[in-house]
Amino acid sequence: MIAELGHFALIAAFVLALGQALVPLVGTARRDPVIMASGQALAQLSAVLVLAAFAALVISFVRSDFSLALVAAHSHSAKPLIYKISGSWGNHEGSLLLWCVILALFGAVMARRPAADLSFQDRLLRARAVAVQGMIQAAFLAFSLFTSNPFLRLAEPPLDGRGLNPVLQDPGLALHPPMLYL
Repeated sequence: MIAELGHFALIAAFVLALGQALVPLVGTARRDPVIMASGQALAQLSAVLVLAAFAALVISFVRSDFSLALVAAHSHSAKPLIYKISGSWGNHEGSLLLWCVILALFGAVMARRPAADLSFQDRLLRARAVAVQGMIQAAFLAFSLFTSNPFLRLAEPPLDGRGLNPVLQDPGLALHPPMLYL
């Protein structure tokens, strides 16, 4: 059930990122500050949903949900907790989802500054920047959903997983991808 919620959150974040890419541009074309500012809310909601999707993936790894193809291929029930958690980004699909989290959080922080502090020209610029950030985020989310979906289910789940790549079973390498992306 948690994987389905994560998958749904990823789909909803993609739809919101498309809105984030389009709505502020409509607002700038019409010079409507209300429509321009709606991109900010879309950016923040999208970030929450991408973060929820990644949390669902991490929970699936921690719980050793081998019905997910990704967990079965990159985790093992006997591994220590740190390697179960790092297994969520120790592969292509999870690493891409982690990158989507960083992009979404960056977009949400960028959109968060109060508009009262900005001139109208700065509001136009921010609305365009939020839209471009939405385009980039939508592209990465589409890639994740359509070609590298981390929430694919197996028809017959194995009793145990294959485990994390032995090269990645080091505390330094477990922390490397999140620190690199940040």
